Amino acid sequence: MDRYDICIIGTGPAGVSAALTAKNRNKSILLIGKKDLSNKVIKSHKILNYPGFPDITGTDLVKAMREHLDKMGIEITEEQVTNVFAMGEYFAIQCAKEMYEAKSVILATGVMPGRLLPGEEMYLGNGVSYCATCDAALYKGKEATVLGYSSKEEGEAAFLAEVADRVYYVPVYPDEVGLKDPKIEVIRGIPKEIRRADGKSTLVLDGQEIVSDGIFVLRDSVSPGQLVPGLETEGAHIKTERDMSTSIKGLYAAGDITGTPYQDAKAVGEGNVAAISAAAYLSGAAN
Repeated sequence: MDRYDICIIGTGPAGVSAALTAKNRNKSILLIGKKDLSNKVIKSHKILNYPGFPDITGTDLVKAMREHLDKMGIEITEEQVTNVFAMGEYFAIQCAKEMYEAKSVILATGVMPGRLLPGEEMYLGNGVSYCATCDAALYKGKEATVLGYSSKEEGEAAFLAEVADRVYYVPVYPDEVGLKDPKIEVIRGIPKEIRRADGKSTLVLDGQEIVSDGIFVLRDSVSPGQLVPGLETEGAHIKTERDMSTSIKGLYAAGDITGTPYQDAKAVGEGNVAAISAAAYLSGAAN
């Protein structure tokens, strides 16, 4: 398995900035994220404080960043990262389909929308999972509930249905659900809580409860405390120093995940600093 110098997780302004800087420092990089970069930036009608680009739209800024990545020969690996483990001399990055290794990691995943459900953190790994592709085999001949926060999670539910006897799919979005498998039952409702008792998991909705063998909570991002075991956080954010270092040696963070203000210009600056710090760490110049 190839071991990269720096793995950058996230393709918003912070992640893109970190990737460009790391590439300029002649580091081997793995950039994991979405090829359309950032939905948050795309939805920005106008960005008024990005130096050199007065009144630029979010769509045009994303296009410019994409072209910059292409010009630098930086590819994006579209994967969902479920865990990052500090292994001493390197990090193991667990994704839905592959496992990667890197000497250092920069987290630029943005902030997770909303809060964790009551019971979600308590039962993670014991009836609650963040990756259907990873854990589907555990539900052979069983029933599972999938809580999908976007329509792209329908593919995960369909994959799970190939193994499980029954899948309950709860969409947390207004779009029409395209799942046609008779083994999948679509149930609409607002999730309130997760409970676990007698080997069964219960998803409490407004008005009903779904009991199954396990619950998959599928969001675009995972809370930083769940993503990296042992990472020091401050609420929904990662605690960092001025060099963007975290409580784990060799792990850096940048962008919205480090706290407010949630500004593109701030994210780009932090991504740059994080990459410079990671490069210094790899050369032995950082503590």
